[in-house]
Amino acid sequence: MISLPNNSVVPAHSVLTWTKGGTTTSVRWRSENGTPPPKRMVVADDIMTADAAYQLASKGTALLWLGDFQNARQLLNALARRVDANPRKRKGPKAPAAFAQAPPPAPPLSMTETFHRHRMAQAQRAHTLGMLMIPFDAGHVIPLRRAPDVRQACAEAYGTADEPYAVSMRELLGLIGAHEWRRKGLEIPALQASIHPHYGVFAPLRSEYVALVADAPLPSGCDLAFDIGTGTGVLAAVLARRGVQRIVATDRDPRALACARENLARLKFAGRVQVVEVDLFPEGRAPLVVCNPPWVPGRASSALERAVYDEEGRMLRGFIAGLAAHLTPGGEGWLILSDLAEHLGLRTRAELEAAFAAAGLKVLGRMDAKPSHKKAADAADPLHAARAAEVVSLWRLAPV
Repeated sequence: MISLPNNSVVPAHSVLTWTKGGTTTSVRWRSENGTPPPKRMVVADDIMTADAAYQLASKGTALLWLGDFQNARQLLNALARRVDANPRKRKGPKAPAAFAQAPPPAPPLSMTETFHRHRMAQAQRAHTLGMLMIPFDAGHVIPLRRAPDVRQACAEAYGTADEPYAVSMRELLGLIGAHEWRRKGLEIPALQASIHPHYGVFAPLRSEYVALVADAPLPSGCDLAFDIGTGTGVLAAVLARRGVQRIVATDRDPRALACARENLARLKFAGRVQVVEVDLFPEGRAPLVVCNPPWVPGRASSALERAVYDEEGRMLRGFIAGLAAHLTPGGEGWLILSDLAEHLGLRTRAELEAAFAAAGLKVLGRMDAKPSHKKAADAADPLHAARAAEVVSLWRLAPV
């Protein structure tokens, strides 16, 4: 077993070291979501059983896999089955002694409590499954039997690799999946074309919000639009396809900026859409300003989650507060927002409307759409009641 220093601040290039057969090896630790290097680690291979691996991983001991790669994938699936079969249950009162009066049943959890417990369970699941790690040689080559060629997928996410490193198998599978999304693309009906998301950039899987932007009436004389937090560039592309002659698309994530530029060039809109690195608004005013901020207040645990969770509602509040100053007379701001947070008890409709009023905005109208994704119909989902009631809205806002 290997112990690593317990640093309060994780070094940019933490090192993992192990010894096998008298040979000591050191590699860099890599984690895209900022997970610290493991404090304890053992070398594992094909002779390790899934039960033994689960006992180690669930207690925070990492497994550096040096066996067959395909066996490692099977082990990860086995670990997932064990994690899912042993969920952390809410602690209730102890069973009453014989002839003693039974205590009243515990009150049911609120939807907010259910949400937070679900998030904690998901985080614990990710932590346990993240304990299975895969070594890499320089050049993104996996030095294991039956390992796939993942050089392109890793280069797209990491760039060049001049030295060995190690990542969790879970992260590696995420890289491979992202590479396939980027290669194949995602068909967008409103565009009649595909968007190709990059690793770490949220894919526009929820078609209802894209359709709202495609269907909402454009303000009169709309020859310029701002797309705030463009991501893949999908909404900027929809506006361009609708005939808006000039669009400024903003983002502050380098991966999103590269992704948007590539998609817009592929769709032949690069001449009409300027992609700018800036936090929220570009300089100037426009007849139309569009924003699809993260829908749920909360702290993101990865780059992808930043498209879902908006810590303290920073982006939502920033857009609402700054909108009026970036609209031309007669212009509109389109806020695309789900009410899922309201059903989860994380934000109220009154708070949202109060933010509009405080920013000197009025509501010109609202278009609604019901989500059609699988979780909305999955009664086994802990958050099913909230998801089933969810509505995605395009709020048309203008200065009072």
